[in-house]
Amino acid sequence: MNKKNISSLTTPSFLVNLDALENNIKKYQNLADENLVELFPMLKTHKSSEITKMQIEAGAKGVLVGTLDEAESVVKKSGVTKVMLAYPVIGDSNLDRIIALSAQCDLFVAFDNEIPAIELSKKLGTNTINYQIIINSGLNRFGVSPEESVNLYNSLQKYPNLVFKGISTHTGQVYGFSKDYVNEITEKEINIMTLAKNLLIENGATVEFVATGTTPTFENAIKSKEITVSRPGNYVFFDAIQVALGAAEEKDCALTVLATVVSHPSEDLFILDCGSKCLGLDQGAHGNSLTKGFGIVKNHPELTVIGLSEEVAKVKKEGPTALKIGDKIEIIPNHSCSAANMTNYLIGHRAGTIEKIIEVDIRGNSRKISIDQSLSLS
Repeated sequence: MNKKNISSLTTPSFLVNLDALENNIKKYQNLADENLVELFPMLKTHKSSEITKMQIEAGAKGVLVGTLDEAESVVKKSGVTKVMLAYPVIGDSNLDRIIALSAQCDLFVAFDNEIPAIELSKKLGTNTINYQIIINSGLNRFGVSPEESVNLYNSLQKYPNLVFKGISTHTGQVYGFSKDYVNEITEKEINIMTLAKNLLIENGATVEFVATGTTPTFENAIKSKEITVSRPGNYVFFDAIQVALGAAEEKDCALTVLATVVSHPSEDLFILDCGSKCLGLDQGAHGNSLTKGFGIVKNHPELTVIGLSEEVAKVKKEGPTALKIGDKIEIIPNHSCSAANMTNYLIGHRAGTIEKIIEVDIRGNSRKISIDQSLSLS
């Protein structure tokens, strides 16, 4: 059967340029290898066991996950052996799942306070589990200061079944600034993690890894001899925010949403059949707008996505265009992580020729359970 072109697809459709995807995975893995840094990609960007396998086969040593659903699914479906949790976890059912998962892989839980550690230690009994301490490097979300990390480490020493392995951070505040501040934020990231590491070592701790990770800070952070693990996520797809931050060019953006012009209500306005349930409402992250509109319209610099309803987009013409009703166009989302989470599958293509379907199969709340099961998990 002849392969079809993406122009034959119904819209909206979520597309992945396989050449760009593969190039992105290869580039970041090569950079990590060259700098002797282990790559643990954050899976929340794509939530796909197939893309995870691509990352592991390229050389990634493990993965970072945002949810227990992601962790359980990726271990089962992708054969991953090392999994880091990005955030603290608490609650009886969640801790039971962590203990079960730790029997299937090399799991690293994350703490920034003692309470989850107390509860987990009680449940572990004679079993052990590895943990990392989250350091606050400026995002002011999770984490403790370098000085506080010593106090937390000392507090956790009374639980022999919790084994300290390293420290981690996420400088997500970089998304709230322009690209002119990326280097400054990266330097702060390195300095804070170096200080935390040194203070812990002075206190008698053995720090096996120092983990950082955002896509914009990746290339400079891994050049530091202090950083041993990097955990970027967005790099597999990139998006309009990464372009605005200088981390990527439009050609690097692998994920797009294919949409059709369904109306032309005025001279300078077009309506597309994709909306916030495809593109999301991000215009920047963590408090600042980095982008113009709600995505980049590929090959149409004269067009700006100025508004989104749930199922439709308003596109303004800001220069001459040949666009007309019935035409199909691709939009690079502002935030590819949010967009990819809106669909069960991605359509992989090369130069517009459809090649395969990639399932988005490790999303949160993906397990099918009964009401009784749900109550037992609460």
